[in-house]
Amino acid sequence: MTDQLAKKSAAWSGRFSEPVSELVKRYTASVDFDRRLAMQDIDGSLAHARMLTSRGVLSAEDLAAIESGMARIREEIARGEFEWSLDLEDVHLNIERRLTELAGDAGKRLHTGRSRNDQVATDLRLWLRASIDRSIEGLRALQLALAELAEREAATLMPGFTHMQVAQPVSFGHHLMAYVEMFARDEERLVDARRRVNRLPLGAAALAGTTYPIDREQVARELGFEALCQNSLDAVSDRDFAIEFIAAASIAMMHISRMSEELVVWMSPRVGFIDLADRFCTGSSIMPQKKNPDVPELARGKTGRVYGDLMALLTLMKGQPLAYNKDNQEDKEPVFDAADTLEDTLRIFADMVGGIRVRPERMRQAAAEGFSTATDLADYLVKRGVAFRDAHEAVALAVREAADRGVDLADLGIETLRRFSPAIGDDALGALTLEGSVAARDHVGGTAPTRVLAAAQAAMRRLAPPTGR
Repeated sequence: MTDQLAKKSAAWSGRFSEPVSELVKRYTASVDFDRRLAMQDIDGSLAHARMLTSRGVLSAEDLAAIESGMARIREEIARGEFEWSLDLEDVHLNIERRLTELAGDAGKRLHTGRSRNDQVATDLRLWLRASIDRSIEGLRALQLALAELAEREAATLMPGFTHMQVAQPVSFGHHLMAYVEMFARDEERLVDARRRVNRLPLGAAALAGTTYPIDREQVARELGFEALCQNSLDAVSDRDFAIEFIAAASIAMMHISRMSEELVVWMSPRVGFIDLADRFCTGSSIMPQKKNPDVPELARGKTGRVYGDLMALLTLMKGQPLAYNKDNQEDKEPVFDAADTLEDTLRIFADMVGGIRVRPERMRQAAAEGFSTATDLADYLVKRGVAFRDAHEAVALAVREAADRGVDLADLGIETLRRFSPAIGDDALGALTLEGSVAARDHVGGTAPTRVLAAAQAAMRRLAPPTGR
């Protein structure tokens, strides 16, 4: 394209006496990444055109030409035949140019009553709304996979940890249900954030609204928006909705990363609690025995990437005066990256959890180490009238004795245990069993297998896909 043709292709070319330099063109163009908004741009443009027609701003003939042209453009994009031009800077001008080629003057009239400022804000909200819906589905699928595994492993015993030290025995199903709770909160955050995403900015035009007799409510209904952005200045410059999404995505990825850390530790041969399916692991180029948990390791790394997206967008917005600024062109790549990363991670983790192979014998062996039922012995003493602090001290001394001997508390025997507290009776050893420990915590939120089973089944009912009649 010649410089003159390039100059004429720009929407603002009449104001300038020379074309944009090639370096500036490459630096300012966004079409390489914002073309992802193409289908949303078409949907928004069609809703805008129909509204303008209903208000008498466009003719029925113009609308027919626009609808026909947009249908053709949609097909060209879907088939990969659409010609994207860097000279036209962004997705909006590329589509508008092609529409004008197909529809003539009707294509030129389409931009009546709007600006690229409210247009791009609308496109991004439409795109993000769909992405949030997919992520919500992904969170629900992951919760369901965890709840199903928790139901199967409700009575499987493992050590619970604090400070990465053996603390008390818990059910493996109970441990898994903790992540169901985390991801349920992530789902709630996305559902709530979606409400603020789902507000229509179109109609704000460049920053002050428009003089044309538009009907924003009609456009909102057609595009499925729940509400309108109420201030034109805010409508075109707000990116709170995107920041809020990435913040929610960051929290979800943090939960993914915590679970990833445990999967990596559990799969280590030194721990050996679980095994991941081969399709989620890789080998070593030099050590033939290796089976590396690459997926959870990479998810830990990708969590930092999403955090970076959040920081990038917060930094992008922190110094912007009202209203729209060119800085906002930089909002899309962090949003796209965070959304893609979250969606892909959730999808693969739901599949991976479904393929976890549990090694209950190794979990039980680990739960029997580290005096995990010491608290149960202290509780036993309290129930026999010993003050808790005195009971705590007595059991701590007993633990030291057992550690010195290299045996478990139960192996000390009743007579030795009674040296630390005369309240210890012949039934004290029952308080030191793993099964007795977890079964005793029989309350809502406790690790008793009956409670874990009930929690898992309740989650499965909540998450089960709806069935048709």
